Amino acid sequence: MKKIICVVSCFILFSASILLVSCGTSSTSTGTNAAAATGKTFTLDELKTYNGQNGNPAYVAISGVVYDVTNANQWSNGKHQTVTAGTDLTSALASSPHGSKVLANLPVVGSLQ
Repeated sequence: MKKIICVVSCFILFSASILLVSCGTSSTSTGTNAAAATGKTFTLDELKTYNGQNGNPAYVAISGVVYDVTNANQWSNGKHQTVTAGTDLTSALASSPHGSKVLANLPVVGSLQ
């Protein structure tokens, strides 16, 4: 199942990048629409419960898209470097050394309201 979600996520990100080039639309709106079609819509309060603690999955939001980082390398118990799961990490990702390239490998579980 993870492999299927990963393939779908990669396809969505690839499709979004094609749309960016051909239409000039922003990645935020394209990513949010793709996420809404593949999963749940989360509020910030709901997202906080997916913090990777006490057996909960670890989800993060970036540009309106919610990703599952539960089994991602470099994440442990809902923590990665100085950031934590259950939050919107849009601004943190912008200043990270790896940038958005890590998103291609993460399953999309929904969108942030």
